[in-house]
Formats: sequence, C-alpha cells, structure tokens
Amino acid sequence: MDIRKAEETEASLIKEMTHRTISAVYPHYYPEGAVKFFLEHHSAEKIIRDIRAGEVYLIKDDNGQPVGTVTVNGHEINRLFVLPEFQGNGFGGRLITFAEELIAENYSEAELSASFPAKAIYLKKGYSGVEFHSILTENGDYLCYDYMKKKLRP
Repeated sequence: MDIRKAEETEASLIKEMTHRTISAVYPHYYPEGAVKFFLEHHSAEKIIRDIRAGEVYLIKDDNGQPVGTVTVNGHEINRLFVLPEFQGNGFGGRLITFAEELIAENYSEAELSASFPAKAIYLKKGYSGVEFHSILTENGDYLCYDYMKKKLRP
C-alpha cells in the first residue's frame, strides 16, 4: 500500500473516486438532499485548492491502482474515501494511521467530521464524539454528522 501526495493532474481522479464513493454508499444512510450536498461540497475547485496546498494524498493497491484518498488540513482529517470495491481491505485504516502520523508531527490531537457510514470506523480507531451537527439541505433534508477528536500524544 503506497501513499503519496496527489498531483494537480490527479484532481479529476480524486473527484471521481470521492463522488463514486459518495454515490454508492451515502444513499444508504442519507436522504437525497444530503447526498447532493456532499457531492457539491467535494467539488473540483476544493480538491484542486487542497492539492495545491500539499494536503491531498492517494493510496494505491499492490498493483499501483489508486483506491482511496485523504486530505489533511492542519490537525483535521478530511475527505477520506476508499472506492467501494476496495473497502474492507485495510485501505481506510491505513489512510487514518497515515493522517494521524502527519498530524502528530505538529499537533497533539486529530479532529474530523464523521459521516454516518464512517462513524463506527473512527470509534474503533479511538475517536470520541464531541459535537453533533445537522445541516438543512435541499428538499428539507438534513445532513447529520459527528465532530470527533482523538488525542495523539500527551
């Protein structure tokens, strides 16, 4: 499992992985308006901005195929997605560990916003919910998520 910084030429790949994962997984947990909000939130412009800032990483499988991504903004883990057909193979856990190691270089705590499908994974990794949020989206639908934290070092 190789993890490296994403290049600007890979922005469309990262957007496609992110949107494909949201479209496949999130409708099982969220109403249509919330799914649409997630898709718009993870826009090409935001991905390009984060790549230019050096904050986006790709993970590849043993065959060199990109299968997931994570963005690390300061002490926050964002945009962590693994393609649906590769979930359950340790890629997400490896991305979390990688992000935590980066964050621990400068911060004592990692923070993230956990969607419903990801919450159980973060709880297993030692994160604790500190706030619950909901955003009113299209059609009167709500997007609900937990803001979570984990101590990385004393």
